[in-house]
Parts: sequence; C-alpha cells; structure tokens
Amino acid sequence: MNIKKWIVSPLNKDRARQIEKEMCYPYFLALLLEIRGFHTKEQMNVLFNDAKSYADPFLLKDMDLAVDRIYRAIENFEKICVYGDYDVDGVTATAMLYSYLESCGANVMFYIPLREQEGYGLNLEALEHLRSQDVQLIVTVDNGIGSVSESEYAGKLGMEVIITDHHRPRDVLPNAVAVVDPHRIDCAYPFKDLSGVGVAFKLIAALEGESQDMTTLLENYADFLTIGTIGDIVSLTGENRSFVKEGLPLLSRSDRVGICALLEKAHMQSKELSSVNVAFTIVPRLNASGRIGASDRAVRLLLCEDPQEAEQLAEDICHDNDMRRQIEADVTVKALELIYNETERMYERIIVVEGKDWHHGVIGIVASRITEMFGKPSLVISYTGDQAKGSGRSVEGFSLFDAVCHCAPLLTKFGGHPMAAGLSLPTENIHAFRKRINEFAASLPMGMPPQTVHLDCKLKPEALSLDMPKQIAYLEPFGTDHPVPVFGLYGMELKEIIPIGGGNHLRLRLEREHHTVQCLKFRTTVQTFPYQLGNMLDLAVTLETNIYRNIETLSVFVQDIKLSEQNEDQLILEQHVYEKMKRGESLTKEEMVQLEPNRDEFAALYRFLRDNNGWQHHILLLLQRIQLPTFTFAKLLLALDVLEEQKLIVKQQEGSICRISLKPVHNKVDLFHSPLFRQLNALRKDG
Repeated sequence: MNIKKWIVSPLNKDRARQIEKEMCYPYFLALLLEIRGFHTKEQMNVLFNDAKSYADPFLLKDMDLAVDRIYRAIENFEKICVYGDYDVDGVTATAMLYSYLESCGANVMFYIPLREQEGYGLNLEALEHLRSQDVQLIVTVDNGIGSVSESEYAGKLGMEVIITDHHRPRDVLPNAVAVVDPHRIDCAYPFKDLSGVGVAFKLIAALEGESQDMTTLLENYADFLTIGTIGDIVSLTGENRSFVKEGLPLLSRSDRVGICALLEKAHMQSKELSSVNVAFTIVPRLNASGRIGASDRAVRLLLCEDPQEAEQLAEDICHDNDMRRQIEADVTVKALELIYNETERMYERIIVVEGKDWHHGVIGIVASRITEMFGKPSLVISYTGDQAKGSGRSVEGFSLFDAVCHCAPLLTKFGGHPMAAGLSLPTENIHAFRKRINEFAASLPMGMPPQTVHLDCKLKPEALSLDMPKQIAYLEPFGTDHPVPVFGLYGMELKEIIPIGGGNHLRLRLEREHHTVQCLKFRTTVQTFPYQLGNMLDLAVTLETNIYRNIETLSVFVQDIKLSEQNEDQLILEQHVYEKMKRGESLTKEEMVQLEPNRDEFAALYRFLRDNNGWQHHILLLLQRIQLPTFTFAKLLLALDVLEEQKLIVKQQEGSICRISLKPVHNKVDLFHSPLFRQLNALRKDG
C-alpha cells in the first residue's frame, strides 16, 4: 500500500497581491506565480518567454571536436551513421539530425537498434553491420556515454565515433573523437537538463556556426524537439521550456506528412496541442514502435513525405500501441502475482521482480506501475536463458542510478539517472542483485523517502470558477519541475458515486458547507473505489475547461484522495515499523509499543469485523472506524496478519482496498501464541 505525503506549497498572499498590482495580472494567476517562485519581472519574462536566450553550443565540452569531424566527413562524402535509440527521445533526435545532415548534402544513414535483440546503445553486432555498409563515422544521439568497450571495438573496425548523450557518465568516458554530454564534470554548459534530442539540436546549432539563425532552426526542428523533450520527462525549465513553447504551435499546425498522419490516427488532428496531450497521445505511440515492433518505423514516419506510406506507418504504430497495452497488462498481472505470492518482496525497501521472457518493451512501464502502487523504487527484470535485462523506476529523493551503480560488479551493462535506470546481468546474478541493492538502500541514513503529492494551494469549493483554468493556461507548457497545478479540496463529504464510461470511470459528488462539487475519477470502477458515502475526504485535483456544443463548463479531475485529517507522517512511520518487522530486523522499545496489539485491541478489531460481516473498503478507513486511540496502523496490520495466520479471517489486499471475510470458528484460539508473536518477541530480544 502506498501512503503518500501531501505537501501544500507555502503562500505569501501579500506578495501575490503585489504581483497582481504591479503586473496587472488576475489575482489567481498572481497567486500561482507567487507559489511557483516567480517574484520578479525578470523571472516572469523568462517564464512567459518574453526574453529567450540559448547558451552557446560550444560551451558543451568537445563540441568543437565534433563539429570539425562532421565538417570533414561531409566535405569528403564519408558515410555517416546517426545511431539512435528506440525511445521517443532517441527517435526524434535521430530523425532531426539525419534530416539536417541530409540537407547539408552528407552521405548519411540512420540506425536504431532492436530493443529485444540488441538492447540499448552501441552493440558489437550493429558495429560490424555498419562497417559492412562502409560507414566511416558514427554519431550517437541519446546514447553512447556508457559504451566504452563498444567505442573501442568501432575503432578496431576502422570507424570513428562521436558521442552525443544526456545520461550520467561513469568514471571512464568512451574513447571517441568527441564526447558531448552536459553531465560531464568538465562541461561548462550552464543548462544540464537537456534531453537527447536537445543535445542533438545543440550539435546542429554548432554545425551552423556563426551564421546560425536560431529562429529558422527552431521553425525547422522545434516540433521534433518538443516531442522528444516531453517524451523523455526532463526538466521543463530553461532551454527545454523554450524549445517546447516554440514547438507546440508548430505541432498543432504541422506540415510534416508523418506527424499529420499520426495525429489523425490519434484523433488529435486540428486540435490545439499541449504538453499534456502530447505526452498522452504522440509520445506513447512513437514509444510503442520501439517497444513492440521495428524500432526504425517511428523514424521513417517522422521523415516520411508520401501520404500513403505515412498513413500505413501511423496505423501500424497505433496498432503496436494497442498491443503494448495488452502485453503491459499481462506482465503487470504476473509481476503482482509474484509480489503477493512471495510477500517478502513487498516489504523490501526496493521491490525487485523477475520473470521468464517478459517483453523487454514494457518492463519499464510495469516498474512505474509497481512504484505507484507500493510507493517504493522497483526494478522489473526479464530473463531468457542465462541473460537478463531490467528496467527500474524510483521515487523522488532516492537515486536509483546510484543504487544500481553500487551493484556494478553483478552487472554486464547499466545506465540511467536518479529516477530511472536500465541494466543487463547474468540470470544467475538476479538473486544477489536483489539482495545487494536492498543492502544499499538499508545503508542510507535517511531511509526511503515516501512518494509525495505536491499541492499548489488549497481551494474552497465555492471559489472554483470557469476562469481558473484559463488563468492556469498562461503558465503552460507544463512538465517535470513545472507540473500542471494541483489543488487541494479539503474536508469534502462524499455524497454520490456514479459510474460513467461503461463503468470504467467515476463521477463523484462531494459537498462542503452546502457547496457541491462534481469531480471525475478516471480508471477507477465502483468495485475498486475504496471509500464509502458519508466519508470525509481530501482531494488533490486539477482544473480544465470543457467545451461541449459551444458551451464551456469547469471540469474537476481527481488525481489523489485521502481521508480528511489523516496524519501521513505518522502512518508512514508506522508502516515502516511494520515492514521492518516483516523483514526480520531488530526493533526498538518505542517501535514495539507502536506495533504490538493488546487483547482489547484484538477484541475490538474482531468484533467490528464480525458485526460488519467483514470489510471491503480502504484499510485506513477500517482503522478509523474501530475508534481506539491506541490502535495504531502498525498494530492493525500485524493484528490482521495474526488473525489470518490463525485461520480466523481470509484477507486480500488490492491497492488501498482490504477485503476481509470471516471464517467459521470451532475452537478457542490463543492469538498471543502465534508464530508471528514468537517472531516479534525474538526481534525484541535482538533489539
């Protein structure tokens, strides 16, 4: 179960009023600017892109070497290969650099490795193939920083390599003509958060030299920049924000045949595009090409000039996306079965699951699902024979890349950044890897941080208005480090639950002080919604304008829900104590007090379950309904384990819902002589 910490941003209303007065902005917009830290006219000009500035591309270390070598290759008509990656960042970077070099008259080709067969980055078989194609210069985009041995091998084959990447370097850089990566410790480039397509664009700008016209370059390539930057979930600040702001209008009126075909298949043609709907329509479809099918199709679609070919490619890619969804759902079910059948995995600090022949194209998405469900970093590993590949996702404040680096002796290949990582390893090392990465997490003095819900501010239901989303729109585009504003509606009483969309979504009617709010909760059924009518709830919501038959209405979308007046810090602490016990770690005296239920608490729990014919709602709601001040969350979790162990109940946890049914009782049971209590006493002695 994932208990998130809700954090409301600090707000200085006097400063918001000052912004309103000095800048002549509406008050709600001024409020958001104050909350987001935009307090000066200069900061607001940067936000609203009134003052665009792009750093000199030659500040990137080795950029001069890269430019000189590419100039020479173009002049001598050497065969150049743009070597990309199969995700949307790599695909857009490949299409962009290939398109530019072709316009310069270069002898250029592109290569995208197959995810399943070749994996991420340079590989030996691909290098041999490129040598057979008479390639003399390889330019990587969105990969290569970790390809130390592969770069050496390319040299032995008589090819030179230029690396352009944005992933974190290791201690040893590849031996290449140039290694262009803003994360190099000796790189002076001021903006470190470029995507792979962003670095490739800076290479194009550098190739243009002193004659570069940034306006023309952005008109030509900002659409590619926008898709790749949004898709790679890099910080949408600084230059990235400028790229996306330039590119979104170009996407909405794109004249690229391939992009138009994809937008039509995604039912987005002629619609005004935002960073949010690009992330949910274009990005997953282009990613699906690399996850399921032939990875180069997405590049061919982006470069396509034949409408019939573009239509077929777009249709194939959308079909791949549908297949990806089904495969992802199947692997998620298998991963969760493993977690629930081997519950010790659930209580580890980092959840590691592995399965035979799980599709490599979806394991990263499945890791995201597991992290969201359990609130912990997770790694999903697929093995075939003696080789395995994994992909992981993290929580804010824990560097998964550092954790994976700690396990380097067990791995054959790895890379990534704090929030995500990929790796390869021998199948026989999976168990040792799982143990070692959790030992690393246990060694950190601050423990594992919880997932968080960041609220811009609380809103009163009576304050909601149709004008709010219009003012929010001024802050677009939204993305990492500049997310869509989320607001808190606190102390709302749940009055009605209405299934919509064939029962796959819910409309919730809530009320506070006679003010009613209708909210939409997507991808939630009545059966999986954990709350009851009459519950007092806090909601994290986003606001949008809905237009239907030329009539505008306010739409309120629920992003998260919790019980009102819930003390998340205490609940998270108690859950950690319970999981510590489940891992068999020593407990302090204070932790024992939090964890060990007494006879009266057991009796109150069992009596409540008996009187209510079991339970099938939120587990924290069960704790609330028992109404015993001393009955902590940790005690409830342990008490339910003991009752189940003694065959008094059957318990099934599904997300936040705890389904409990009672079993017939034939004999008197002494709960305090259960194996779980013996384990607890052993931990107390050890402590």
